[in-house]
Amino acid sequence: MSTQSIVQISVEEFARLQAEAAESLQLVDVREPHELRMAALDGFQNLPLSQFAEWSGDIHSRLDSDKETLVLCHHGMRSAQMCQWLQSQGFTNVKNIAGGIDAYSLVVDPTIPQY
Repeated sequence: MSTQSIVQISVEEFARLQAEAAESLQLVDVREPHELRMAALDGFQNLPLSQFAEWSGDIHSRLDSDKETLVLCHHGMRSAQMCQWLQSQGFTNVKNIAGGIDAYSLVVDPTIPQY
């Protein structure tokens, strides 16, 4: 089985894309609800990996498989797993936000709390 490589984008590139074309992006945050309460970004749909069984069956009604999809987590590991899974489900334009919300708060927006 071949593993498709995951496209990584930097938090700076994400911030630029969000500023220029937010309406064309599909944003997914795979962190847990308690993590979102500590630090969250606007516009993201929350699909916690721990609740995979609850939302995975209807992923095609929740998300558009042809839309540019950016995936976020705390540091970039869980979001990379999600990117791989989305690709296996036929999603054609998936990108992992490298460094996650942790890097975003360090590099782009220091008002986002770190945890």
